[in-house]
Amino acid sequence: MTTKMFVNLPVSDLKASIAFYKSLGFTFNPQFTDETAACMVISEHNYAMLLTHKKWAQFSSKPIPDAHKTTGVLIALAFENKDAVNAIVEKAVLGGGKEPRPMQDHGFMVQRTFEDLDGHTWEPFFMDPAYVKN
Repeated sequence: MTTKMFVNLPVSDLKASIAFYKSLGFTFNPQFTDETAACMVISEHNYAMLLTHKKWAQFSSKPIPDAHKTTGVLIALAFENKDAVNAIVEKAVLGGGKEPRPMQDHGFMVQRTFEDLDGHTWEPFFMDPAYVKN
């Protein structure tokens, strides 16, 4: 059995968030998308649920943190090469996101960071497959 992962993210403007992520090349599953939530397809087994604040409150009684001021999660996505990492970050910045720190080059891995419209931190990276040992 394959485990699917759904990362839930509170968003202040669902339509703007959908447009932002579409500009990065992501698609949405209409079966789980409505005016309160959108199911962003990251890969075959990974998804991000973008939830309005009202919808978020149905799942958590805790206050929604301001991701522009605090970091509660870092969402790392592996890409097939450095060019793909650069491309998604450039699209994110053009779409209204921010790049809060410069690219990190660890020799075997390059990583960049962008914040989406709500301040959620995404870390696209490329790791040399020759470095990874099974």
